[in-house]
Amino acid sequence: MRKGSSDLLGNSAWNAAAFVVAVGLNLAVLPFALFRLGPGSFGVAGLVTASIAPALVFSSSLALSTARELARRLAPCDLEDAQRLFATAVALALSVGGAIAVFFCLAGAPLARLAFRLSGAVADDLGLAFVLAGCGWLCQCVSAVLLTLFTARQDYKRIASISIVSTVCATAAMLILIPSAPRASTFLGCQAFGFAVSLFVTFWWSRHALGEWLARPAFHRDALRRLVRPGGWQLVAQGGALFATQADRYLLGALLQPQFVGFYTVAQRLEEAMYIGILKIGETLFPFFSSLHQETEDRKVDLLLRSSWILNLLAASALGGLIPVAGPLLHLWTGAEVAAEAQQVLVVLSVAGILGSSANVFAFYLLAQGRSRDTALISLVTGMFTLATSAIALQIFGWQAAGWSACVGMIAQMAVTVFLLRRSSSLAGMGARVFHFVLMPLGVGIATALLLRYGLDSTNLDLAAAWWSVGAAALLSAGAILVVAVVASQLGPYRALCRRDLRAIVTRFGPFGAV
Repeated sequence: MRKGSSDLLGNSAWNAAAFVVAVGLNLAVLPFALFRLGPGSFGVAGLVTASIAPALVFSSSLALSTARELARRLAPCDLEDAQRLFATAVALALSVGGAIAVFFCLAGAPLARLAFRLSGAVADDLGLAFVLAGCGWLCQCVSAVLLTLFTARQDYKRIASISIVSTVCATAAMLILIPSAPRASTFLGCQAFGFAVSLFVTFWWSRHALGEWLARPAFHRDALRRLVRPGGWQLVAQGGALFATQADRYLLGALLQPQFVGFYTVAQRLEEAMYIGILKIGETLFPFFSSLHQETEDRKVDLLLRSSWILNLLAASALGGLIPVAGPLLHLWTGAEVAAEAQQVLVVLSVAGILGSSANVFAFYLLAQGRSRDTALISLVTGMFTLATSAIALQIFGWQAAGWSACVGMIAQMAVTVFLLRRSSSLAGMGARVFHFVLMPLGVGIATALLLRYGLDSTNLDLAAAWWSVGAAALLSAGAILVVAVVASQLGPYRALCRRDLRAIVTRFGPFGAV
């Protein structure tokens, strides 16, 4: 198990490295794109992206189902069966994905004009914007299936390298093309170029590294059944998650002007960058949990809760570090106007992100165990609470209520997840374990972050004077949250387990850990 734990930590490190490069470039280019495009066109690009988002329900479900099945067929004796699965997955991506892309290319612009009441120059650009966004999504869909060959083998070094190359190409295209054609379609076209590069590199690398596992697109009935059976519930799960993440953006576009979608997108992009980074680190748990099918249920639940504690600790520190410096950070990054409008939304979204991180590990565990029905239930409940809260709050309180629904949805998500976990496990002291490993680090992290924000506001420090002051304050805040959460973990009955897991991480990534 020591080797498995070391490999898991190494995979998480590669995912984290890819995330750092991707988020660094994305956050660096966003103010440039916002300034060149203007809040209106930038908001339209956000609306087009949100309109394409339902297609991710299909591509994500297909990729997860394919990765899960391939992870169980890595032995040479399973080669033929794995080839049939891969061929069927690629055929689904090309046929169903192609039909979805054609729909968005043809019907996306007319439907968006009606739903978001768009007119004038921004509406004239919608046709090209949807064509480019649809083609980019199709490249992403096919590339995701090819990447499952590496995901199933937990080869996150190659996955991280592909992600970095794609992000660099998309960012370079934005810097070159947006100044000469400052339109929403240009921004989306550059993103599509990055997805196309990812598809090309993934295909080339898979042919050279795993050529014998590839197969031409074809439908095989037995493989199709294995992919669709868990994938059907996963479609429902992804649909609920979609409503949870896009509800505010849809309603802002329908009720208010596009620039408010732009302000919301800026705040969400910062929070999302941290959240996705944590998710990427935890993503390595999916094939890891899939490989534990011969372990006892108590052993799997024990690993689940301990992994959850580590990721919750990381989420509370990373996202919590944004909360005290939300205003100064947005001021330096995008200007005073955006900071004044979006800082409260960033705080609320960061709290929601901390709460939402609690369910990530559980989602990977449930999927690895084939419990897609449970993940669907969790996502549907989350989506319903999010959408209902958003519809009510935005109508009453206006745009500043954006983000409240995310908090309510994440609380509902956590409640349903804990309920399902306690119902399905007979591990002794389950309630105390959930409190110690899940609820306590999140609650301590949120409370500490809000107290630090209040303290910094009371001192009247001009943090927005320089980047180094904002960065230092954010790092100190994240460090303080981490220390408080670790100290809190030593107050419960599982303090020895927490110390042991922290020691393993320090040993792995400390100055002598790589030796």
